Amino acid sequence: MADGLVLKSPGKDGGIVIRDDWPGYRLDLFSYPEHYSGDLECVYIPHGVIMDRTERLARDIMDDLGDHDIVVLCVLKGGYQFCADLVERIKGLNRNSNKTLPMRVDFIRLKSYLNDQSTQDLHIVGGEDLSVLSGKNVLVVEGIVDTGKTMKTLLSHVEAFKPKMIKVAGLLVKRVPSGSGCQPDYVGFEIPNLFVVGYALDYNEYFRDLNHICVISESGKQKYKV
Repeated sequence: MADGLVLKSPGKDGGIVIRDDWPGYRLDLFSYPEHYSGDLECVYIPHGVIMDRTERLARDIMDDLGDHDIVVLCVLKGGYQFCADLVERIKGLNRNSNKTLPMRVDFIRLKSYLNDQSTQDLHIVGGEDLSVLSGKNVLVVEGIVDTGKTMKTLLSHVEAFKPKMIKVAGLLVKRVPSGSGCQPDYVGFEIPNLFVVGYALDYNEYFRDLNHICVISESGKQKYKV
């Protein structure tokens, strides 16, 4: 990414901070599905950069939690690709490092968006009984955290089942004025308050099949609005 537009914040897990004036990459520099032609403004974070950052996060998680059993709680649907790639890289480290991190993976689904707006109604699907988390070390894996309200509600729900420890890995954290301060322990990228899609992040269930993280265009929002 262009020099001066993307900065590494202090601290191992602070994430890569993408400044407000970062314009992204021209679409014609990358491959993406033709059926989304006209629906995107730019490629914001290329797939290869996501993969490299995910590998680094896997190493940080291994350093912190290695030699402990953990339950990876994947937040569907937007977190499934990040979770799959993160788990795959932890598995690679399990095969090739002195530490080991036994994992089991469970899933929970959250729904709080209508079009591009977060609603007050948070629906938790598959989380009615998380008693399996009791006494366990839990790593919640989420695709994107914006206001933090959804994550705060989810963590309160998980805490009710009395896990031994909870850590959160978030691929993206948005800078939003109404943020609650509920930040992941492991952050991939901190981004401006833009509506991004791709890499399993959707707009009304579209764009999950994009490899890159992209900014949706206004015409794209109107095209897939419900």
